[in-house]
Amino acid sequence: MHAVTRPRDPFPVAHGLLEVHQIPVASDNLVWLLVSHARGEAAVVDGPPDAGPVLALCERLGVALTTVLNTHTHWDHIGVNQDLEKRGLLAGMRVVGAAAKRAEVPGITEAVGEGDTFELFGVPVRVMLTEGHIDGHVSYVVDGAVFCGDTLFAGGCGYLFDGPPAKMARSLQRLCELPGDTLVCCAHEYTEDNLRFAWMVEPDNAALAERIRRVWAIRADGGCSVPSTIEEERATNPFVRGGSPTLVAKVRELGSLASDDYVTVFAATRALKDAKRHREVELHLPLS
Repeated sequence: MHAVTRPRDPFPVAHGLLEVHQIPVASDNLVWLLVSHARGEAAVVDGPPDAGPVLALCERLGVALTTVLNTHTHWDHIGVNQDLEKRGLLAGMRVVGAAAKRAEVPGITEAVGEGDTFELFGVPVRVMLTEGHIDGHVSYVVDGAVFCGDTLFAGGCGYLFDGPPAKMARSLQRLCELPGDTLVCCAHEYTEDNLRFAWMVEPDNAALAERIRRVWAIRADGGCSVPSTIEEERATNPFVRGGSPTLVAKVRELGSLASDDYVTVFAATRALKDAKRHREVELHLPLS
């Protein structure tokens, strides 16, 4: 059973030229479908190896799936390509993926990298290289949203499989330079666990306390806390808050911290979350 039983309602981006649908798949993956009703076409961002829910939604909406955007090459992000290929549907589709990982993106037709732009159903899309989780990871920015795969999560960030910490820290910094109202369309519903950790390392953050209350209420009946916004992440995500005196002090107390520079704080914070001690700590929020 998926962590989300009540997906977010569709929402517009790019001044209404695209409608974004959220598709919960596997156990906690969030697949995004970008729909152009004017053109009768849709693009899917990543996905595990079952294209069924994506194709079913396209059929229900009366649009054709013509495009695949891949952020990176982990199995639960290129699996949709492989399944579409098995179904005989990938040939002829537009498949956009990282130039650095061209050989690992099934059916790739368009290799992109840092700073590239392309049009999707008449809407400009900007490519950001957001490595750290895995080499070659890219994010796709449209007006109003960023599709950031496993780099920036709601309240967290991805594991550093390839790293190094400096690379991920810079990717997160750059994403957080996007406009504050940019919707963060990440690829997993991990928010409760992320915010539990955030509270362990920054328990005097009033904005974080409020976000926890709101997210817990959403998740209580199977709702989805994603997308968040860049503004929310700046205010509450511990992995972009290396300048918080409370966070620095807590990470030093609970883990290991050699200096207060941004990358060192980020690396120590990531290592502390990897230890998963936050899962054993009860939340004690202020009453208001």
